Amino acid sequence: MIGIVGGGIAGLAAAYRLQQHGYDVQVFEASDDLGGLAATYETNGDRIEKFYHHLSASEETIIDLMGELGLDDDLEWPIGKNAYYVDGVVHPLDKPWEILAYPHMSAYDKFRLALLTQEIDIRGGIPKFDSYERLEDYEDVPIDEFLIEHTSRGVYENFFGPLLDAKFGSRKEDVSAAWLLGRIKFRGERDLLRGEPLGYLRGGFGRLIDALVEEVGRENITTGVYVTDLDSEDGHVTSLTTKPAGSAEVAAADGGSSDGDTATETHDVDDVVVAAMPNVLEELTGYECTIDFQGAVCALVTMDEPLTDTYWLNIGHDAPFGALIEHTNYIPPERYGGDHLLYVASYIQDYEEELWGMNDEEVEDLWLGHIEEMFPDWDRSSVSEFRLARNARAAPVYERGYLDMVVPYDLGDDIADGIYYAGMASKAQYPERSLNGGIVAGYECADRIAGQKVVVDPNDYQQSS
Repeated sequence: MIGIVGGGIAGLAAAYRLQQHGYDVQVFEASDDLGGLAATYETNGDRIEKFYHHLSASEETIIDLMGELGLDDDLEWPIGKNAYYVDGVVHPLDKPWEILAYPHMSAYDKFRLALLTQEIDIRGGIPKFDSYERLEDYEDVPIDEFLIEHTSRGVYENFFGPLLDAKFGSRKEDVSAAWLLGRIKFRGERDLLRGEPLGYLRGGFGRLIDALVEEVGRENITTGVYVTDLDSEDGHVTSLTTKPAGSAEVAAADGGSSDGDTATETHDVDDVVVAAMPNVLEELTGYECTIDFQGAVCALVTMDEPLTDTYWLNIGHDAPFGALIEHTNYIPPERYGGDHLLYVASYIQDYEEELWGMNDEEVEDLWLGHIEEMFPDWDRSSVSEFRLARNARAAPVYERGYLDMVVPYDLGDDIADGIYYAGMASKAQYPERSLNGGIVAGYECADRIAGQKVVVDPNDYQQSS
């Protein structure tokens, strides 16, 4: 039996792939829910993700999996309109004439930005089309230096700078140019007259989790248990130990209380896939990962009326949130009983930040108050529900030298034979974390256990937001 630690999409994908290779599996998940960052809320219609998600056309692994699970007919590709809020004005930035009309960059700035998005390097006066092929070449290049050299200071200060502030805050100077190039590379093809199609699964990505659970078999998944120990003999893992999530020792370790249940159970295993955050791997094996992670605070606001006509609105000033993502300007509100759904999101670099310490009511008052300032005609009385999700490790900080810090899929040389890693610190989540990357990581570990070399394209590390 192969033991899998973690019931997020990486763990479920590993289980699914291993069963295809003929292995028995058992997934162990500490929470009562499956899916990790793809967990969902109920609405007056379809379920919706607690943290916003969409796909780009380049994310072939997750698209192929949906086809295998019979979901491909429900994968839609609506246009997600983008805009930039600067000085009280929403500036659409999808179509060429909208970009040309944007007043906060010069014509030269826009020209250089367009070349970068098309991966054309004109430094030296001769266009080059292969300068950005290898992301590794830009791993140690600071993102600000890269943007000023490869575009212009105006592009950096008036376009990318505020976005980097919102995404990385105090850590933005640590981020590598490879991260930015990765995001540019993995965008889908744009319709010049309409914008960029973005993929969404009708009914929400929770349906993908449900389909994986059904395919793996609920009898092969145990929720509400922590894996507390891995044992090995003669250099190979032999068993793992679980304990109920409410047990005394586990609760004490989490700073919580106990229901008094201290029962443990030992499971014989042939191999183990740790499909969890690297702190779990360290607790189980002592393997130390030095990647830093960001926290995320994400609200889903249910409204009677729309706020804007834009899907993704970047904010060009010092706001208490990083972006406004109006889901029902992308997926029709009729899918949600006519309600209008808006994500308000912010990343946390330091857990001492004021936002991280606020309770839900304080965040609601701060964020909705600022939206009222940005949109004076909007009235918060249209809000019928404000739900807040928090995750202490929502995404890595893609700092310079990141590739040197990723955790190998096969940890036989580092810990013991038969231990594999498919969590967010794996290479599949470079240069951006995604549902697609989680599936790739799960597949990579499963294929190694089965004795197969890389079956998934090693360059298939695409992004879903």
